Amino acid sequence: MTKTPKPIVPEARQALNSFKEEIAKELGLENATNAGYVGGNMVKKMVEEAEKSLTHLGRS
Repeated sequence: MTKTPKPIVPEARQALNSFKEEIAKELGLENATNAGYVGGNMVKKMVEEAEKSLTHLGRS
């Protein structure tokens, strides 16, 4: 069984969940499950951008 990591700043989890729910509403998604989808895609995009940034640094 995988444990959920303990947040460094406990208040951050609630703030992130609220943010994801707000974005989900703006995108027309119906519930918190869909907000998890939004959070997953946000992480995916951040990783892609970080990889691009690192690639550009290596070419300079």
